[in-house]
Amino acid sequence: MTRLATRLTRALDLRLPIVSAPMAFAGGGALAAAVSRAGGLGLIGGGYGDPSWLEQQFAAASGERVGVGFITWSLRKSPSMLTDVLKYRPAAVMLSFGDPRPFAEEIRGTGAALICQCQDMAHVMDAVEVGADVVVAQGAEAGGHGALRGTLSFVPEVADYLAAHAPDALLLAAGGIGDGRGLAAALMLGADGVLVGTRLWASTEALVKERHHRAILETDGDGTLRTSTPDIARQLPWPRGFTARVRRNAFTERWHGREAQLEAAVAVEGPRYRQAFEAGDPDHTAVWFGEAAGVIHAIEPAGSIVERMAAQASARLRSHGGADLA
Repeated sequence: MTRLATRLTRALDLRLPIVSAPMAFAGGGALAAAVSRAGGLGLIGGGYGDPSWLEQQFAAASGERVGVGFITWSLRKSPSMLTDVLKYRPAAVMLSFGDPRPFAEEIRGTGAALICQCQDMAHVMDAVEVGADVVVAQGAEAGGHGALRGTLSFVPEVADYLAAHAPDALLLAAGGIGDGRGLAAALMLGADGVLVGTRLWASTEALVKERHHRAILETDGDGTLRTSTPDIARQLPWPRGFTARVRRNAFTERWHGREAQLEAAVAVEGPRYRQAFEAGDPDHTAVWFGEAAGVIHAIEPAGSIVERMAAQASARLRSHGGADLA
């Protein structure tokens, strides 16, 4: 059983410095629990906020120590959602895509770690200002919503900023990290651990349609793009600057670059999109994974993925003379 100690594992009492991304609709309680049992920390994807779904997913976590994540701009529409979820005593709460200030005090008041996901340096400065326990530097390679920075340059820049302005804050790298090489590289760049989305989206516990899982195995790293078309089809008012990385398919071929036409036709195309998603159609709806698709070749149990990723990283670090991860 691999043990890979960093500041993150010591602070959050983990065996491995791996946190599962709180992927909306895909990151349920079973996936979060599996990651936590494997030695990392699993996060349930609170997404846009559905109280009954969240209740089901915390039940599905079967008492394992897990956390939860929210889309912050959506949470502001129903802040009582956070209060309700905190009753489950999550180990951590992650806030992404919006101002964390309205929620930071309530989260810290329960003893949960406050995780702020950031896509640029302005976001990082906001996270430091609110006293985030953990900062996630998310690169544009990530699946789902994000912005423009690349992981390779963004992570060390954030590491330097935190060292100067918030030395106790922990740093997770996210975006394009799909195996132990990515974990080892993140640690060498100055991160204390990684936030893993796409690789765990491709796990047996993820709430993902079978044909969508099949699609990731047929796709390489070139087979995704950043686009606003899924949000237009779903009529979700995402803030400017954020787009979604999804698989290239018939839906994106038809509408990417024709966003105005999609908006004009949304009364017809919106229901068509939602029906395709419910049916598990991989061609006429968004399929939510990132560039790490190119290193994924099987749908496997999350525990196996996490353990292998850590073992590979540990071997890589040892073979290159080790590293000071303190």
